[in-house]
Amino acid sequence: MRCQLLRTSALLVLTLLGAVGIAAAQQSPAAEPQQQQQQEKAQQTPSGKMGAEEPSSHAPSPKPADNSVFVNGALAVPGAPENTDTVPSKFSAKNAADDKLITLAYTFKLLTDEQRRAIYDGLKGQPAGPAFNADVGVELPSSVELRPMPSDVAARVQQTSDYRYAVAADRVLLVSPVNRVVVGVFMDDVQAAKAGEGRRTP
Repeated sequence: MRCQLLRTSALLVLTLLGAVGIAAAQQSPAAEPQQQQQQEKAQQTPSGKMGAEEPSSHAPSPKPADNSVFVNGALAVPGAPENTDTVPSKFSAKNAADDKLITLAYTFKLLTDEQRRAIYDGLKGQPAGPAFNADVGVELPSSVELRPMPSDVAARVQQTSDYRYAVAADRVLLVSPVNRVVVGVFMDDVQAAKAGEGRRTP
């Protein structure tokens, strides 16, 4: 008898549990839309909207700090060299002039002031040819005599050793012997300053 009572109790408990599970499963779909509606309502409130967005989306955008490394192509840090080759020609008169140089003239573009003076001082006393004047990139006529570079000048400024020169009025012209094109113009410091060429003229 006891055994039967236990069996009946167990069966009753299982039936109850099954009924509770079925009831919960039946209620779940009905409760789900209600919960979803409550969740949507909560998201429409100001605090709910804030939670759906990135926190930084409403933060005031900070003003950009003026700590750029480059300004107009030039290094903008203390102690940086000024007017370097990185500066675009629209911001640098020196680089705009360099852009107009013929390729051969780049051999003399980076000469120091001392090297330029050595070339001018070493050649200025040589006899001048017929009256003429020329700038970088100009092909000299055959009437202009081209002289070989003196060994003492070539020793002081090695870049000049394969070139010829001609002396014109107040300037010394370095010329490519292959095509007679002027690749460098040198003058004394006072004339260079007056002409506004200075180091820009190779």
